[in-house]
Amino acid sequence: MGALTFPPGSPAYSAQAHELLLDIPRSCGQTDGATPYLVGEGIGEAGQECRRAVANMHRVDLLLALRERLRTTPPRDLPPHPHRRAAVLVPLFEADGAPHLLLTKRTDAVEHHKGQISFPGGGEEPGDADLLATALRESYEELGLPPHSVEVWGRLDEIETVVSGFAITPFVGRIPRPVGLRPNPNEIDEIVTVPLATFLDPANLRTEQVVREGQRRELLFYTCGSHVVWGATARIIYGMIQMLTSQTPSDQIGREARGGADR
Repeated sequence: MGALTFPPGSPAYSAQAHELLLDIPRSCGQTDGATPYLVGEGIGEAGQECRRAVANMHRVDLLLALRERLRTTPPRDLPPHPHRRAAVLVPLFEADGAPHLLLTKRTDAVEHHKGQISFPGGGEEPGDADLLATALRESYEELGLPPHSVEVWGRLDEIETVVSGFAITPFVGRIPRPVGLRPNPNEIDEIVTVPLATFLDPANLRTEQVVREGQRRELLFYTCGSHVVWGATARIIYGMIQMLTSQTPSDQIGREARGGADR
């Protein structure tokens, strides 16, 4: 396995930090480099070991590690499809010395995904230069987040939503601490911020099996305090966490990222 490379001179690099990042998948039950450790593996002693590792991850600059993984992991696109193209921003920021993820709770007035927890974003418009422009435009329209304040690090795999008929491209970026944002009351009911460690803890993830159009599919659900993150948003987060913690790329994750059955 190749070493996880940090930029020269980074204060976050140390042998201890390197080993901690690489040990998390093994401690959470991943044994073959291909099986996602977050589904059904965080039970009992293995789960306790994983949670202890996660608790110690304040010593590691997770954002730096994620930025490096995004730089070195090519994103995958869906095969040709009839879906409308869309893009979302996956905004990360630091608060109280820890990395956090910013999400939104949509109002019941929006056309799609009413009342659900989601990332800022939406459908591609004719005036958008590209899908990144779509994600940044929508983030500004929904939250008042200035595009120039986003440090874009890269993108994740494109995913599809069968029910609402979108092909979503997620872009990951670092933002300033979200103070002074202006949520659009017609679209956003609440800004939800969650420590990244919440999504690293398998105790906060559950799965359900559903049958859609004759095919059995798996839905992911993250419990984040009083909120539940599910559907396309949960799959985007799951893919990002897998990228951060896996030792090798997983074809299984690629299949899951393309098997949207939820929205």
